[in-house]
Amino acid sequence: MSVRLRTERLVLRPFTEADAEPCAEINADPEVMRYIGDGRPRTAAQTREGVAKAVRRWEEHGWGTLAVTVASTGEFVGLAALAVPEFLPEILPAVEVGWRIGRRHWGRGYAPEAAREAIRFAFEDHGMDRLVSCIHRDNAASVRVAEKLGMTL
Repeated sequence: MSVRLRTERLVLRPFTEADAEPCAEINADPEVMRYIGDGRPRTAAQTREGVAKAVRRWEEHGWGTLAVTVASTGEFVGLAALAVPEFLPEILPAVEVGWRIGRRHWGRGYAPEAAREAIRFAFEDHGMDRLVSCIHRDNAASVRVAEKLGMTL
């Protein structure tokens, strides 16, 4: 996939199979996963399965989960995603923007920077006119990110 998005500090690109290992490290952290899905960390096998699914979605739709790396070093810091929130059928049809940053990179503004670029990509490059973000009400940090992005309840 030739998509490569840049911000001032970050590069966002479609997930590849090579992203499974660094993503598995993030997904294994209970603090990172606390408000995602059932709140449990994911195994390496679950992460590999999720990455393979993300790769297929890019091939099918031309958009999906973006690996987020530091532009100056190439270090994998997390993801920004455009996904159909199938786990919440009552809001469908919809596309969700989401983010997940490794804990050692928290507090640097990477989540809103990456999500803002994913939103731009969705609206400008794919003609989407509405995005949602499904955030657990107790996840104050992600609520703040959504607010920085101009999202409202």
